[in-house]
Amino acid sequence: MQTRRAFCSLFIFFLCITLTAALTPPAGAAPEDRVLVLEIAEAITPASDNLIADAIERAENGNFEALVISLDTPGGGLEETQIIIKAIENATIPVIGYVPESGKAWSAGTLILMGTDIAGMAPFTVIGSAQPVQMSAEGTKPVEDEKIINALVKFSVETARKHGRNETFAEEVITKNRNLNDEEALEEGVIEYRASSIPDLLAQVDGERVKDRRLQTANAEIEIYSPPLPLSFLKLISNPVLSSLLLTIGLYGIIFGIANPGAGAEIFGIIAIVLGLIGTGFNINIAAFFLIMVGVGLLILELESPGFGIFGLAGLISLIIGSVFLVPLGAENIYTPEFRRTLLLTIVTPTIILGLFLVFAIYKVAETRKKKPVIGAIIGDIARTIDPIEPEKRGFVRYRGEYWKARSEEEIGAEEEVEIIGKEMEVLVVKRKI
Repeated sequence: MQTRRAFCSLFIFFLCITLTAALTPPAGAAPEDRVLVLEIAEAITPASDNLIADAIERAENGNFEALVISLDTPGGGLEETQIIIKAIENATIPVIGYVPESGKAWSAGTLILMGTDIAGMAPFTVIGSAQPVQMSAEGTKPVEDEKIINALVKFSVETARKHGRNETFAEEVITKNRNLNDEEALEEGVIEYRASSIPDLLAQVDGERVKDRRLQTANAEIEIYSPPLPLSFLKLISNPVLSSLLLTIGLYGIIFGIANPGAGAEIFGIIAIVLGLIGTGFNINIAAFFLIMVGVGLLILELESPGFGIFGLAGLISLIIGSVFLVPLGAENIYTPEFRRTLLLTIVTPTIILGLFLVFAIYKVAETRKKKPVIGAIIGDIARTIDPIEPEKRGFVRYRGEYWKARSEEEIGAEEEVEIIGKEMEVLVVKRKI
């Protein structure tokens, strides 16, 4: 008996050891080690700073080890670039900049890369050429105003100095449009790592101490950032070509609408111009409020006008777009991705339901307008008297299963067929059917 108990105890002991070893993950591969990757593969636009702010917020709230910003961009707006660099500096989570294989980070991309906590480049990639340019009707031309150049140089140098990077290059990338490949950038101290891929970069930075935390990224799970619906739409209309096209279409829409009243082109022109302004950096909250007001006004106009639904359709589009942009896009910690998704459903769903109801109501109104007047429709129809009708005495007739008061200029007996020749309020005027 004692031998059996000893055997059972030994078996349980080895079983516990085996299960513990099987369930314990290898060192450095804890399941909570995750890295968020934001891919920017186009120009830096007014949507880019919102995207990066949202990605930083998601990485902070999701307990990610770091945020990697993959930069493959020809450059972009200076104001957006400065906002992005400030957001990276204020982030509590390490932000790693990386130029992917066959990519480039020119102009604004170079400044953003130098503003990240850790910078890396893949082989055969290039950074540089950050002299600002000015857009005009004649195309682009370099900005040579010393006031602007000196301010931008100082900003670039201080950004590089803050992260211990080459200050000379930070100046010459603007004043001389210098360019460096990955090997030169590493040799001159502009970046810290050369890596063939993001997993390779994460393996190299593992153990680095950044922003009071030691990175554990060697075997971290990589999660690609996916923007919420409002940011996806903002990213779409922030494309310089599309935003310019929206402004142009909006202008011609207003001109056409004024020249041809009633077509509704001016309404779509206003909406296109508002979207174009949002795409070029106009305040989103003001634009959202304006679109909602326009939408409500158009729906009221549709119910009051004898149109064919053009104002109602434009109003519904304005309401939906405006309600989408009402969802907060800031980097407040209280606005978690889950909260924003719930808020989006809370705001947009009632708008769509109300819009569909109004579309149905407008359809019914239009259907009613197409019908013949009721009075004209019953003239000539046949009814049957229920009781006698005399010139001075009204009676009742049965018409389509309903009882109606009726009068006649002649005497008509009960249960006789009569012809309806008119209607006075709720009284039918009848005569004996010949």
